[in-house]
Amino acid sequence: MSAPPSGGGGGGLINEVLTDDELRAVLTRLGPESERDAFGLVCRRWLRIQSSERRRLRARAGPDMLRRLAARFPGVLELDLSQNPSRSFYPGVIDDDLDVIAGSFRNLRVLVLQNCKGISDVGVAKLGDGLPSLQSLDVSRCIKLSDKGLKAVALGCQKLRQLHITGCRLITDNLLIALSKSCLQLEDLGAAGCNSITDAGISALADGCHQIKLLDISKCNKVGDPGVCKVAEVSSSHLVSIKLLDCSKVGDNSIYSLAKCCRNLETLVIGGCRNISDASIHALALACSSSLRSLRMDWCLKITDASLRSLLSNCKFLVAIDVGCCDQITDVAFQEGEGNRFQSELRVLKISSCVRLTVAGVSSVIKSFKALEYLDVRSCPQVTRDSCEQAGVQFPSACKVNFYGSLLESNPSAERLF
Repeated sequence: MSAPPSGGGGGGLINEVLTDDELRAVLTRLGPESERDAFGLVCRRWLRIQSSERRRLRARAGPDMLRRLAARFPGVLELDLSQNPSRSFYPGVIDDDLDVIAGSFRNLRVLVLQNCKGISDVGVAKLGDGLPSLQSLDVSRCIKLSDKGLKAVALGCQKLRQLHITGCRLITDNLLIALSKSCLQLEDLGAAGCNSITDAGISALADGCHQIKLLDISKCNKVGDPGVCKVAEVSSSHLVSIKLLDCSKVGDNSIYSLAKCCRNLETLVIGGCRNISDASIHALALACSSSLRSLRMDWCLKITDASLRSLLSNCKFLVAIDVGCCDQITDVAFQEGEGNRFQSELRVLKISSCVRLTVAGVSSVIKSFKALEYLDVRSCPQVTRDSCEQAGVQFPSACKVNFYGSLLESNPSAERLF
């Protein structure tokens, strides 16, 4: 334990009584970030202690400032240099910044570089050389990056558990092959919009990375049943979330495989997968009845009332479902019968553009799901605010009902569940 500064006896100033370790113990018990910042305003000694204990930094700085930050905050484990896509500061973060990070933040565990469009493979490769302890990297929408730079990261950062490369369109199967050979602890891959990825790459990833928990390959339209089935078989009980939005080649075989192998699945996004039918959804509802919490299947045009009834009757923890634009959905989907009570405690229901739905169906929804917080009925021609008022439908005070607006608009509180 470090000794307190020499000084007077009993009744002295606090700095003469408390050791550095005791002051650190006080700091760890402070709650909000504002309190921890106030701690550092007391005096230089307290500022030094606060700086040494800071674990997270969010900054927008050039190489010189990054070096000073590294010297002042030697204990930083998480660094966020992400840029706002709507307010980018050209050139923003560049390869020189990554060079400093690799050399000065050697213990870094988490690095976030979202929307840093000025970085290239040259800078990212340096991260692989300098950050052997890195566990999480987010380079989403860093549009210059290709396999070359991120393969260096895979080789040098073998403790990597989370990699987000959403919107990096130059990425191919070659990166997934590299990850499968080097990053065997990978649990979370976000690769939405990397549309050069194919079934071969996803299968190769599954061959080496057996502990995938979260997989987002939305809009990877070259991925279909072979890749998804391989992930389901290998990751099995580890997989809790898989997002396949607009993966047009994904069909019933993928859903059957998820039902068979992934009994802990909580989140499934299959919006726009138009080859999926009631039969596979029924199998999923039975197999994942104790785990499934959110399901997005808008624009799955083969889905009928049977799918919804099966999900609502079997999946007792289901809180969010989106069947927007599924034009075969009718009021029957929400009608409970004797011996067929709904088990789900829905909080979010999106049924926009379900053209066969009427006020009677909405009334059934309100009666069956008392915990409902958000109901989307946009572009349902038979369901309007006026028609609901005329029918005497009483919506819960805590439930937001969306009657109007563009289908391109989203509700943040609802979207976070998908």
